[in-house]
Amino acid sequence: MEETLITQGVDLMLFGMGTVFVFLTALVGITSLMSYIVNNWFPEDSDLEMDASISLGFSTKVDPKIVQAIQGAIDQHRGA
Repeated sequence: MEETLITQGVDLMLFGMGTVFVFLTALVGITSLMSYIVNNWFPEDSDLEMDASISLGFSTKVDPKIVQAIQGAIDQHRGA
């Protein structure tokens, strides 16, 4: 029996959609598995989390002259 063009189109559509569905399902599964493995092998240590300014050696205080210069630049940019 000869297949019609519509039947061939539907078969091709189902094959394509099935392929994409299987690929995306595998992608989600593999990504979840990799995330699980990484989280178990390399857990985050709360002791290593420090304030960025302390860990990089920056002081938290800013010179008032620098603040004034930055504010002046912002005001000039805004046209105020």
